[in-house]
Amino acid sequence: MKFVHLIEINAVNNPLIPPLTREQLWRGLVIRAERPTLFQLGLDSCEIIERSAQHLARVLSFGKLVIHDSVRFEFMHQVLYHVPQQNEIPVSDLSMTIEEPQPGALFVRFEYDDHLPDNDDKENAIYNDFRRSAYEESDIDTIRVIRQLADQGQLDAPLQ
Repeated sequence: MKFVHLIEINAVNNPLIPPLTREQLWRGLVIRAERPTLFQLGLDSCEIIERSAQHLARVLSFGKLVIHDSVRFEFMHQVLYHVPQQNEIPVSDLSMTIEEPQPGALFVRFEYDDHLPDNDDKENAIYNDFRRSAYEESDIDTIRVIRQLADQGQLDAPLQ
């Protein structure tokens, strides 16, 4: 199943929503990769076992379920998550891409891919609708947490 959706970050025509800078948004997306327990319910711990400026290798623990994944950074543009096949967990990918169609008009495009063929039978359609809804709610929560971090001044450090 592939699923793509867009979240508007700065509502240019709505002054009641405090705008984020591209730098703040980027920093928030990086923090989501480095400290996912702030963003994901049910995630007990995250151990970063390898780190560079462009890459993380992580071990995520959800109770007894342990998932190894990797995260790749394309500076100020995109965060790419990859979960390789492991035990009962199929391969999957998630990308979060910052888009700015005009100055200050920021969006994040979320793209999910489980690399399975789309199956349109009724049972799978219901399951996939549920997954899409859960992904979208999780992504809305991600942006909500990023806004909270920005409000607390935690996204204002200079970029390195």
